[in-house]
Amino acid sequence: MKLIQLIKGLIPQNSIEEDLHDLVIKGIADSSQEVEEGFVFIAIKGYKDDGHNHIAHAIQKGASLIVGEQQLEELPIPYLRVENARMALGILSKNFYGNPASGKLMIGITGTNGKTTTSYLVKHLLEQNGITCSVMGTIQNIVNGESIKSANTTPSSLILQKLLAESHDEAVVMEVSSHGLTQHRIEGIEFDVCMFTNLHHEHLDYHGSMESYYEAKSILFEHLKPTGTAIINTDDEWGEKLDRELRAKGRDVWSIGQAQHSRFRIESFDMEYSTLCLAGEEKTLIQSPMAGIHNIYNSLMAYAAALAVGVKKDDILSSIKNFPGVEGRFETSKTGKGVIVIVDYAHTPDAVFHCLTTAKEAGANQITHIFGFRGDRDSSKRREMIEITSNISDRYIITTDDLNSVPAEEMQLHYIELNERYGNKKGLIQMDRTRAIKDAIDSSSEGDWVVITGKGHEKYSHQFELPTESDKETVKFMVEPPSAE
Repeated sequence: MKLIQLIKGLIPQNSIEEDLHDLVIKGIADSSQEVEEGFVFIAIKGYKDDGHNHIAHAIQKGASLIVGEQQLEELPIPYLRVENARMALGILSKNFYGNPASGKLMIGITGTNGKTTTSYLVKHLLEQNGITCSVMGTIQNIVNGESIKSANTTPSSLILQKLLAESHDEAVVMEVSSHGLTQHRIEGIEFDVCMFTNLHHEHLDYHGSMESYYEAKSILFEHLKPTGTAIINTDDEWGEKLDRELRAKGRDVWSIGQAQHSRFRIESFDMEYSTLCLAGEEKTLIQSPMAGIHNIYNSLMAYAAALAVGVKKDDILSSIKNFPGVEGRFETSKTGKGVIVIVDYAHTPDAVFHCLTTAKEAGANQITHIFGFRGDRDSSKRREMIEITSNISDRYIITTDDLNSVPAEEMQLHYIELNERYGNKKGLIQMDRTRAIKDAIDSSSEGDWVVITGKGHEKYSHQFELPTESDKETVKFMVEPPSAE
């Protein structure tokens, strides 16, 4: 591709020589390790490293052009200075891969909880009705039916545009994180449908306040096509705020909630059958394939999205019943002595509340909750999570999640302090996660539930006593012990 085509839409702060317009660009990289002969290297200042420090390495590896934010002189190759290198990466990636999103039905989902479940529900509904669909999100990226490991909920703009170019699917459903939005990872993409699930206490170590967190999430709706549809859960106070703001801008908003003005007005819930009834001249019953009020809302969001892209109502209602579920989201096992064991990704106060409440509503005799906190992450939510589990569960075990850079001994002392200050003497501390799960299952009886939250589909990042690599494997080890052969 010629340089003049690559930089279309980019507004550099310095000029580029006209005789460089025909410079042939063979690729793009935002890591100097990935640079090859004839590549453009975009120097991005990150949180742990600064790409500007690796410009010399990129040039050594054959870069033809450098793009960055700093004022640099006397580089041996052309240099374009931009105000925002992350945004520039999105524009260059979109141009290099030929704006691949423009030929697809694009659906973006944001919110604190429910993004993954809702995205898989939408994918299921579309594919059950003849629309091939890629998914990009927390668990994995699925493109052309092939699974690709996901490093972030929302990939970098370079990876994202590459995946979109490789996709032959008609539709793409994307989880869009607040980090991805503030870091311009969806730069250059317009969406046919944008969805907002909810907003709860999370990532305040990054955003600083709920208002800033909300502002980050609302960026998604700036990428909605003029003819696009916004689907908003207005039973969430932040969703109600977003609904008002979008309507004031004249956008097409499909609100879901219990208020009279909701487009999809919820008239009643039946928790026993995970069903909701929508009001209207003709009552509509939507049966969620998963238990819990939060999953009923996820199902309604997916129902509305499928309607918005043209799937018929009766076909949606028929298809939603055979949804197989999502890995690491309320996955249920049962031991030989009748103990129900749940593995769930819940790692926010609201998600933990709904997970434990669902177990209680399902008739659990006693609930043992196993969870932990991640080192170097938002510590402001920890008190609330301890208080929620101490109120709902019959006992809880605090254990190791990802320690990151925090020593295990330091985290254990923090757990002891949290437990003493905010627990109600139901809590134990067992730093070995597999041992915590084993002890909980061994000491439970028929009809009891063991709910393990925080990791879901994720692999362990630490070694524990049992020879397992995830909560799911640990539960399987307990439910189906390996033979003695």
